[in-house]
Amino acid sequence: MRSDRGIVPPLVTPLTEKGRLDLVGLECLIEHVVAGGVHGLFILGTTGEGPSLCCEVRREMIRHTCRIARGRLPVYVGISDTAIIESVSLARFAADAGCDFVVVTPPYYFPVGQVELTAYFRQLLAELPLPTMLYNMPSVTGLSIDPETVRSLLDQEKVVGLKDSSGDLDYFKEILKIASVREDFSVMVGPEHLLAQTLALGGDGGVAGGANIWPSIFVDLYEASVSDESVDISPLNSYIVQLGEIYKVGPESITATIARTKMALSICQICTETTAPPILPTNSKERERISQILVQLGRIPGQSHAGIPQSQIA
Repeated sequence: MRSDRGIVPPLVTPLTEKGRLDLVGLECLIEHVVAGGVHGLFILGTTGEGPSLCCEVRREMIRHTCRIARGRLPVYVGISDTAIIESVSLARFAADAGCDFVVVTPPYYFPVGQVELTAYFRQLLAELPLPTMLYNMPSVTGLSIDPETVRSLLDQEKVVGLKDSSGDLDYFKEILKIASVREDFSVMVGPEHLLAQTLALGGDGGVAGGANIWPSIFVDLYEASVSDESVDISPLNSYIVQLGEIYKVGPESITATIARTKMALSICQICTETTAPPILPTNSKERERISQILVQLGRIPGQSHAGIPQSQIA
């Protein structure tokens, strides 16, 4: 099976105040991004706070996402853990629930070398029941998947792509070059401010957190980028850059980005802003600034920005 191209939002995990899965919020979120034209759903990743959720909530997220998605688009699920047996167990549950792909990072905590990492991936792949995307995000795992490690794993038919969240364009270019020997191998970018650049380089799409909030603008940029026609994508990219101002409200960090994404979704009346510890929610001052950004972009229900085509207010 080929890994899909396009925009695959890394869904937040809607939570109740008691830390349980918010089913109403989850359904609202999924219908929101599906209406925006996205090409897949990625759950239990970084934006989904996967490592901070208990095993029961992870499994509920998998089961209910598949139920709500109803096969309308592929579901990717993050299964990363520090123990192979736990990753395999979650992958098998995901396969039984109807997921299409699993996504794996290097194991975090121990600073292993690339030889150990390659052996780890090979052992893991031998037991996984689904096509697998590698996930390079050294800022949270403390370990990068070196290009030569990716090359050494191309003989594994089960490996069908890589999501790169390193923010390193030179790395991305090298992975594209290495992966060119496999027509069924997709290379997707995480940082959304690099989406336009990586698509121009030949990337296959983006796993953009902002697509939780404004899915159609990312889809429009992707489709314009891969169109045979000459289309000016700079206005679309400008809106994405403006949306990214949400992440700069207050001190910048990965955890704060997750909290601000959830707050934006709460302001847009899509799901709650509740986060899983140790991630702290945004404060009232930050909420006010995020609201201002959303108003400027026409993302508040019932309001629109005169400079944004109505077809993109979705």
